[in-house]
Order: sequence, then C-alpha cells, then structure tokens
Amino acid sequence: QVQLVESGGGLVQAGDSLRLSCAASARTFSTYPKGWFRQAPGKEREFVAAITWNGGNTYYADSVKGRFTISRDNGKNTVHLQMNNLKPEDTAVYYCAASSRVLVSTKPGPYDYWGQGTQVTVSS
Repeated sequence: QVQLVESGGGLVQAGDSLRLSCAASARTFSTYPKGWFRQAPGKEREFVAAITWNGGNTYYADSVKGRFTISRDNGKNTVHLQMNNLKPEDTAVYYCAASSRVLVSTKPGPYDYWGQGTQVTVSS
C-alpha cells in the first residue's frame, strides 16, 4: 500500500514545541515535493509549509514563518515539521502531502497523496 503516515502530534501549552514526522511507504516519494497543511474545526484547509524534492527551497505561511521549520530525509523517506513557540491558533489537524505533478505548491490541489492527519492542540 502506498501511503503517507503522520505522527508526533499531541497536547501542549503555548510556547512549547512539537516535531511532526511524515513517513512515506515508497521510495518514489523521495523525489516528490512535500507539503504540510492544517485544518481547524469549521475552517478550510490551510497551507503551512512546503519543501522541494532536494530540500533546496522551502516555503512557509506568514503565520508560522520564523517558528516552524520543514525538512526532509530522502534516505529515510521522511519529512519533518519542527514547530516552536506554539500558539493556540496553531491548533488543528496537520496533514502531510506529496505531489507527483508539480515542483512545489502552496495550494492543496496539486497534491495527490495525503496522510490521515495528526492532531495538534495548543492550550493557553
């Protein structure tokens, strides 16, 4: 089965840190750009961060820039999202995604592979 699986979510207090991981089941994913999106209750799915296949370029939403860092290890077929200085507004289900069609994207449409999501809850 070809899939992406997120892990690392949890319940933390404002100012704490979490490290999310996304594991890919096939080595072909190592050549795909990866993105992180999040969705809070009652809101649309929102772009968080993205990285090109070789890690040469990264992209961040303004709301997380300077606090979150996306990285990837193609040898282990994983992508990570280091989340520092978490805020209550970061509370959401976080999804890992990969695209076989584009170099990189800040929109969900071009991503054709998605994980099941991992819950991040930040209390004040």
